[in-house]
Amino acid sequence: MIKKHVLAVAASFLISGQLNAQTLADYVNPFIGASTSTADAGVYHGLGKTFPGATTPYGMVQVNPNTITGGDNGSGYSYEHTSIEGFAFTQMSGIGWFGDLGNFLVMPTTGKLNTFSGQLSNPELGYRSTYYKKSEKATAGYYSVFLNKYKVKAEMTAAPHSGIMRFTFPEHQDARIQIDLARRVGGTSTLQYVKVVDDYTIQGWMKCTPDGGGWGNSDGNGDYTVYFYTKFNRPLTSYGVWSANIPEGQNRKREAIESKEYQHLISIADVLPNVKEKEGKHLGFYTGFATHANEQVLLKTGISFVSMDGAKNNLEAEIPDWDFDGVHKQAVKLWNDALSKVTVTGGTKDQKTVFYTALYHTMIDPRIVSDVDGHYNGGDNKPHKPNGFQKRTIFSGWDVFRSQMPLQTIINPSLVNDMINSLVTLGDEKGKNYLERWEFLNSYSGCMLGNPAVSMIADAYAKGIRNYDVKKAYDMSVNSVEKFGNGEKGYTAEGEGFGIAHTLEYAYTDWCVAAMAKALGKTADYEKYNKRGQAYHNIWDVEKAWFRVKDKAGNWTAWPDSGRLKQWYGCMETNPLQQGWFVPHDVAGLAKLIGGNKKMIADMNWMFNKTPDNMMWNDFYNHANEPVHQVPFLFNRLGAPWDTQKWTREITRRAYKNSVEGLVGNEDVGQMSAWYVLAASGIHPICPGDTRQEITSPSFDKTVYKLDKEYAKGETFTIAAKNNSAKNVYIQSARLNGKPYKKCYIDYSDIAAGGYLELTMGPKPSKTWGVTK
Repeated sequence: MIKKHVLAVAASFLISGQLNAQTLADYVNPFIGASTSTADAGVYHGLGKTFPGATTPYGMVQVNPNTITGGDNGSGYSYEHTSIEGFAFTQMSGIGWFGDLGNFLVMPTTGKLNTFSGQLSNPELGYRSTYYKKSEKATAGYYSVFLNKYKVKAEMTAAPHSGIMRFTFPEHQDARIQIDLARRVGGTSTLQYVKVVDDYTIQGWMKCTPDGGGWGNSDGNGDYTVYFYTKFNRPLTSYGVWSANIPEGQNRKREAIESKEYQHLISIADVLPNVKEKEGKHLGFYTGFATHANEQVLLKTGISFVSMDGAKNNLEAEIPDWDFDGVHKQAVKLWNDALSKVTVTGGTKDQKTVFYTALYHTMIDPRIVSDVDGHYNGGDNKPHKPNGFQKRTIFSGWDVFRSQMPLQTIINPSLVNDMINSLVTLGDEKGKNYLERWEFLNSYSGCMLGNPAVSMIADAYAKGIRNYDVKKAYDMSVNSVEKFGNGEKGYTAEGEGFGIAHTLEYAYTDWCVAAMAKALGKTADYEKYNKRGQAYHNIWDVEKAWFRVKDKAGNWTAWPDSGRLKQWYGCMETNPLQQGWFVPHDVAGLAKLIGGNKKMIADMNWMFNKTPDNMMWNDFYNHANEPVHQVPFLFNRLGAPWDTQKWTREITRRAYKNSVEGLVGNEDVGQMSAWYVLAASGIHPICPGDTRQEITSPSFDKTVYKLDKEYAKGETFTIAAKNNSAKNVYIQSARLNGKPYKKCYIDYSDIAAGGYLELTMGPKPSKTWGVTK
């Protein structure tokens, strides 16, 4: 009987979850980047760190397989792992720090009840299960897998605030669904509550504080409560809770909960049958039943960060019945609608898969965190209802200001408004007068460096995206650069941070404030911050002909033996070579310091030529890390646009693949993928806050951007590449709306106006097109 069940379930994977042919969602491969493996990456940062589970565009819920708790595994999943510990309803994507979320972990089991998951090294212990790898399927809005240990097929799909799971069981007298309420990717929730509402329903919450590790292993100040409302399609005739006795004062951060001692504590948790209500430090819930072969048992859950009532409303509004296939179909429709904002023609099937998966990954965050009725939990831990915007969270600022947010200004300007409103109101609610650089569920995490929210606001304002309190946004921008900046010295000294990286990043965001001040008619502010934008000069060492770290007294620190290739010398996760190109607001000034355009062009080409072919983490052009993402486009500013065309085509070819290892570094919450979407379509900014978009060699014959009528005058903007091929990577000539166009850049206003940019391609560089200023 069991063997027949396994064969039947395995065969069903050939047809279940399939999408209609030719839909955009059909090109999405959620396994691209779904690995945290440091061995494959060759560096401690790992690979893409994406998740393969089911979600919807910018949805609050992600129903996702989890293979590991703890470690530097922010997505909770890594493809090479051979067992699964359960399926969670919240997840982070592509983050480079110790992760968070991974809450409400559901697992279908049979036989003995285990109260702990066990570990990868010994999957037979605990409730985790090995899985039939060939059965694992992930598409946009759907995930399924066959669990070997329990002979159960697990399927899941999602709505924006809720999700539904369908488990196909074998014949068994002791089948079960169990839910680990304490589970959290980067540690543990510190307090949980569960209540049986009726014969089919439970509700409760999980409180996650820094005491339980989480974001940055508590350094990210992750502090949130997840509320749930869950219904089963089978009556709760046999149920209970388990409760581990966690001693007072027990360390509950990441390293502690990974330890054998802590795992032993939860493995001997008290099992309490028929308990209808319980609060505790480490709880789980289970419901048992007998099943016949191929019997399907379903569970659906609404999630809220506001209240249990909010979770109930979310579920009832989105999944009122038990139509799993209907929810899946709606999820696919949401993805097709979202992905249709950019359509490409031409290219290979793999290229289209990479493109639409990249676009998909840009549509995970910043996610909606308000309930269906609009309420959200504010920075003061009170419910709020926003006026005219949707509350969003997970602003990976230092990463996404470069490509992800500029992409959204074209395809989703309302999202940019939402994010600015979310950050500005958060400052008010928390009683802070500055903008957070890496926001996570209302936490000012302080992660990374610079003032990226200032860049996002300056870019939005310059592009006419202004549906927020402009005065507050400007004032908080000023306060941010005053709180975090180069100060009176005009540079950031060693001992006060990463001197080169901070000095350059602060100079840029000072310029961003200057750009806003000029547009707002604030002349004195413009002069002040424009001057401060030139602070990069203050750490230029003429002798070394590069940026160098100064101490507090203004003296140069020791120059490393490996010179500007020395990782971490004055830099965050980079070296001076990589960070030193970051003067986006004054490329001409940087070129002058270096010794002129020709010398800068030669130096950049030397760096690209030294870069390994696979573009994995390296000391030269390190696409795996954000500080270099504007570098390939600098050639446009220096009179050599053919080099921009050459190298962007090389990067799109070498750094992005249709494979699990298809991202050379962390996805970084949409940034890595947004770079590809823009560059592969033929445009990308150097300097957010400046409306100039660089033109480069498209990977596709045609890309059509669908514009938002509330923000743009036009309906679409098209970039067409005539005679495009793998060899014809160089732009020979261009026409904009039928007229000859000789510039290697285009203004955002021309994009928003709608139109048609046609590029004629060829196999050799044109030394005449695009060199006119």
